Amino acid sequence: MKECIATVLSELFISRMLPGDHLPSTYFNQVYEDKRLWIVTASNTLGKEGFMIYAGIDIAKLNHFASAISSDGEVVLKPFKFTNDYDGFSKLKSSLDSFDPDQLIIGLESTAHYGNNLVEFLVNNNYKVCVINPIQTSTLRKNNIRKTKTDKVDTLVIAKALMMNPTRFFTKYDISLLHLKELGRFRLKLIKKRTQAKIQLTSYVDQAFPELQYYFNGIHHKSCYALLKEAPTAAKIVSMHMTHLSHLIEVASHGHFNKETAKELRVLAQTSVGIDDSSVALQITQTIELIELLDKQVKTVESDMESIVKSLDSVIMTIPGIGYINGGMILGEIGDISRFSNPSKVLAFAGLDPAVYQSGFFEARSTKMSKRGSKALRFALVNAAHNVVKNNKTFKDYYAQKRSEGKSHYNALGHCAGKLVRIIYKMLTDNVAFNLD
Repeated sequence: MKECIATVLSELFISRMLPGDHLPSTYFNQVYEDKRLWIVTASNTLGKEGFMIYAGIDIAKLNHFASAISSDGEVVLKPFKFTNDYDGFSKLKSSLDSFDPDQLIIGLESTAHYGNNLVEFLVNNNYKVCVINPIQTSTLRKNNIRKTKTDKVDTLVIAKALMMNPTRFFTKYDISLLHLKELGRFRLKLIKKRTQAKIQLTSYVDQAFPELQYYFNGIHHKSCYALLKEAPTAAKIVSMHMTHLSHLIEVASHGHFNKETAKELRVLAQTSVGIDDSSVALQITQTIELIELLDKQVKTVESDMESIVKSLDSVIMTIPGIGYINGGMILGEIGDISRFSNPSKVLAFAGLDPAVYQSGFFEARSTKMSKRGSKALRFALVNAAHNVVKNNKTFKDYYAQKRSEGKSHYNALGHCAGKLVRIIYKMLTDNVAFNLD
């Protein structure tokens, strides 16, 4: 390692080796180089078998920075910039190919979606990749007496974080889980938009033909949509030829409505108090088109989720009542189950744990659900618990027990979701199928 003017700033202790660690227990002195590059010098000399290269990548939207240090603290790859495109990725790969792949570990911070493309590129090229919690690198930055924060410095901080923390490599299985997570959350956004569109449509129909929703017992079905797209106001329904009107609703309802229904509908339209406004009519037709588009998009997303879940062949699908959508959302939101040391942490991650309230000598014995953490996971677990209760005797009895204790439906369902979390944790940890009667 080249000579440098260094000042000892702090000592960081590296804990005893765990499975997957690459460094023995030792003390490291942090030193600050005159060229403002963080390096790490081990107080003991590692043997050849312990020699590793740690590459840190600082992620941004347009340009990334990368550098690498060896396990003895030497900067073996000075910080350099590469673009967030194919040429930039190729430049990074060319720089990393000079190292032995068995001795190379690449790390980058979890930064929303900006690093996803790079992670997939590196994993698909068989590199050992770790995604680091930004809290770990933030702690290292705080140990610096001089306040220095640049993209180049961050790459070396990330590399140091790789050396000092147990590492778990990102796999193609993790990428599939990431895709499930993104699709599951996108599906919820589409459903929310569709719900808003349906509420808007109801308000428009209230102006154009308010009696219609009571006659059809709701307007959100195919036969009513078909009618409103062609005749969005009561006046337009009155002006339609009876033969065409009866054929339209009969075909759209698959024979459920007939000519008599069409006659009653025309009479109702003739006495309607709805307004014949072209602007309202336009909003009705275009809102229905939006709802139908969202329906199509939701089905496409669900089809992709089903394909991914089938390819994973997860034991979670052996639970009666859990389908591909709920199962996919649960898998995607939980991710790697080894991130959680016990099922209580999964419960807290989903926000299904009870809130804690204590002040002085008072401590609440009964509190509401915390509802912190992943809203998507909480939604999927409660929905899955509802289906499992209907398809499994053990859960049905547990639900009935909670109800007999005076708990409400949703309270009892929350307890069932907690029980389901404990079972899922055991299944995913030990890779065992569901076996409760």
